[in-house]
Amino acid sequence: MKRRRRTEILIQGDPELAGNLAEEIMNRYECQEIIAPHYGLTMIKMRETAKNALFYIGEVLITEAKVEINRCIGIGIVTGMQDDLAKHLAIIDAAYKANLPETSEWDSLLKEAERQIKRKKAKEQGELFETKVNFETMDI
Repeated sequence: MKRRRRTEILIQGDPELAGNLAEEIMNRYECQEIIAPHYGLTMIKMRETAKNALFYIGEVLITEAKVEINRCIGIGIVTGMQDDLAKHLAIIDAAYKANLPETSEWDSLLKEAERQIKRKKAKEQGELFETKVNFETMDI
């Protein structure tokens, strides 16, 4: 599983999943904190559709953390003030980079979490469509 997909699942899904996976690694390996979770700002890029040009729409608050496991550095970046999640993402990223045996068992957990996220989004989308107004059938 690619890093981007894995990170999106961990951020959008149940926050306990990231905590449980990180806890599993912290209990078995030495996790050296390189940069403790700290806050910062980053610019957000958007694409202007008429000219297909990139521009910066503004800044967003982020929390960033870095850890090292078996000489492999992991980075966790998340929007908002979420110290624990940023640290857990960094630990999970370092575990995958270090190719730890526990990571092979995580793919099934992550795929199940992804299915739950998709089901939740589909349910929310269905609820929104129930409130949609069809203006073509309204009498004016």
